[in-house]
Amino acid sequence: MRLSTITHLAYAVTLVLTAISASTFMLSARSASQERTAIQQHLEVDDLAEELAVIAESRTDEARLYVMRGDEQHLARFYVDDDQEGHLEGSIAKLSGTGISPEEKTMFDRIRNAADAIDAIEKEAISIYRAGRQSDAQQALFGDEHYRLQTELLKQVEEVRASVTARSQFAVDAAKARSDFFGNIAKSMLVLTALMFLAVLYFVLSRRVALPLIRMSNVVTRLARQEYDVEVLDDGRRDEIGEMNHAIQIFRNNGLERERLDAERRKDQRMKDLMLQMMHRVQACQNQEELSDVVSRFMPQIFPDAPGHLFIIKEQGSTLHSRGQWLDPIASELHFSIDDCWALRRGRPHLSEPDGDDVICHHIHMAQNSNLCIPLTALGDIVGLLYLETAVGNHTSQADRLYFELLAENVGLAVANLQLRQRLVGMAKRDALTGLLNRRSLDEALNRLTENPGTPLACLMIDIDYFKRFNDQFGHDAGDAVMQYVARILLEVVGEKGDVFRFGGEEFTVLLPGTTEIDAEKVAERLRHAVERAPLSYRGRLLDPVTISLGISTRPQGGTISSVLEQADRALLAAKRNGRNQWIKDEMPEQA
Repeated sequence: MRLSTITHLAYAVTLVLTAISASTFMLSARSASQERTAIQQHLEVDDLAEELAVIAESRTDEARLYVMRGDEQHLARFYVDDDQEGHLEGSIAKLSGTGISPEEKTMFDRIRNAADAIDAIEKEAISIYRAGRQSDAQQALFGDEHYRLQTELLKQVEEVRASVTARSQFAVDAAKARSDFFGNIAKSMLVLTALMFLAVLYFVLSRRVALPLIRMSNVVTRLARQEYDVEVLDDGRRDEIGEMNHAIQIFRNNGLERERLDAERRKDQRMKDLMLQMMHRVQACQNQEELSDVVSRFMPQIFPDAPGHLFIIKEQGSTLHSRGQWLDPIASELHFSIDDCWALRRGRPHLSEPDGDDVICHHIHMAQNSNLCIPLTALGDIVGLLYLETAVGNHTSQADRLYFELLAENVGLAVANLQLRQRLVGMAKRDALTGLLNRRSLDEALNRLTENPGTPLACLMIDIDYFKRFNDQFGHDAGDAVMQYVARILLEVVGEKGDVFRFGGEEFTVLLPGTTEIDAEKVAERLRHAVERAPLSYRGRLLDPVTISLGISTRPQGGTISSVLEQADRALLAAKRNGRNQWIKDEMPEQA
């Protein structure tokens, strides 16, 4: 039952009880008024009777004094008392017509008759006295008849007073009894009203309001502290308290939703901050090793539940190699070709799942997770792949997919920039035709070696024999092919022992740090022999054998390298003068 219904019923019952109580109070008040009226009437009648007796006695005294002394003042007072007596008799006449009993009325008639008889005797005595018969007048006022009438008057007054007292007492008792009866009823109604009010108050406030409000207060207090995990009890009530419980439940649900949204917002903001930091650092990387390190450090912070790889394609290649990984991914191979990944084939992100509807990439050999491949592209070219693993069923949200693609786009641009930078650096340090380090790189290498004077150094100056005849007979393209051919052989033979440079024209330089004189001679012989033995064809036509001449110079341990090139060049000229296709070591002492 709703609180409003309970309060309306209680209000109706309270009104009925209050009306009954008011009625009984009115009846009790009326009885009390009747009681007061009876008492007042009794007092008035008693006072009138007493005053009548006193006035009658006073008139008698004034009349007697007048006939005894002859003083006119006593006569005047007599007539004043006579007027008062007449006034009292008129009051008694009015009173007898309203509230006295017939017996009392008879008694008042007797009193009036006695008073009239006494008045007649006294007036007669005054007349006799004024006629000069003083003794007769005194005899009339002090005689037996006058005394009898006066005694009878006083007796009648006492009887009236007794009768009025008895009657008034009866009326007072009856009125008091009625007043007490109705008063008790009124008090009972008031007690019932109070009990009804207290019962309703206890039931409504204590059982239906106070206890639920206390529980709700605790819940609201915890909700105010943002403890949204508090349980809101639903007791199925359909009253105002139930509606408040429902409202609190809605508030709690809204708080939980707001807390979830705040957590997502904070997570999203943290992801954006980390992504921004990662992008700044990615753009500042100077090589792919730094780029891989940045990606491997930030990806676990941005997506802590997504292990993965950073695959990069080598320039002018078709194979991807893992250059960085995080959180121990297990499903993908570390090296695979472009054709093994559907994302790279299609140029769009591809999701591989063990029980999914789509195909699985060939480079995934343990399809136990959800595997997301996002191509790294720049200016339409694919430069790598961003690979991520998530638990089956834990699909990344659309927002996360957008973040993945945004990161992939920035990482792809960074990889492309690094590759472009590497190409530009290569163009600045390498010869465009042969791919060897150029003369500028040679000067830088010599300067670095100058800083380490204790390291032995061997230098080979190389020249292609009769190079001009290739240009004259077959054209400059053939000459370029010859130089590329020789450069390739030089790189293969020297390998990790040193660096090969194009000195200029058809001349090459080889620096062999840490190489002794004997080892340098062995390297020179292998170079000469490899070039001579390798066949060379151009446009389907076999060219004449290519030979080279070499000059060798060394810097002994502790020596300088200021004239190493000059010594090697001098030895080269000697080899060419002595018939070419040979190597000669410079025998001249090293100049400071």
